[in-house]
Amino acid sequence: MNLMMVLGLGILLGMQHATEADHLAAVATFAGRERSLAQGLRLGIAWGCGHTLTLLLVAGGIGLLGWVISPALAGHFEQAVGAMLIVLGANLARRLWRERFHFHGHVHDDGHAHFHGHAHRERRAPHDAAAHRHGHRLPARGLVVGMVHGLAGSAALALMASQALPSPAMQLLYVALFGLGSIVGMALLSGAVALSIHLTARRLTRLHRTFNAGVAVVSVLLGSRMVLG
Repeated sequence: MNLMMVLGLGILLGMQHATEADHLAAVATFAGRERSLAQGLRLGIAWGCGHTLTLLLVAGGIGLLGWVISPALAGHFEQAVGAMLIVLGANLARRLWRERFHFHGHVHDDGHAHFHGHAHRERRAPHDAAAHRHGHRLPARGLVVGMVHGLAGSAALALMASQALPSPAMQLLYVALFGLGSIVGMALLSGAVALSIHLTARRLTRLHRTFNAGVAVVSVLLGSRMVLG
């Protein structure tokens, strides 16, 4: 297998890597808060950039500085990702509970009584203060979650690159291309998830809440499995 094929494979593997269950679960827990396809894409790009940054740091440390990551330390990295998934899932469940739909009795001045329903929603910053000021920045939460995810499996990726490529520079290039593939893959996936959730929120409220509840449960279960090993 020649060098160009190996580097090209890095991009494809990076795109495939973005579809792993724990990555999708993490991004899906807050993709529903994005209001458009563009915001969903930015969320995925932020995750991919954070993920790639961690991969490059670890790969550089291993290839250039001779770092050694023991299996025990790699296991702790996996547990950290699992703990993060539990927190993200629990936070989504809390938000769903706060936004639950319920009924209240109401009496008008003329004595007429009726019930009406509404949902409690978390307060958001005014449109001018939030959407315009931060609309074009990469979401910080996506960047941080991506960085944490980059810890899990980073040592294995660096080892694979070192075995397939002849020099530390080529190894870092491979990791960078792998990261580029993960950025593209996660951007497309998170955009699709954000758009789907946004459409169900507008037209199919019950389906929207059921989907989000499922995401919260899956995130907690996956996280628990990673923490417990």
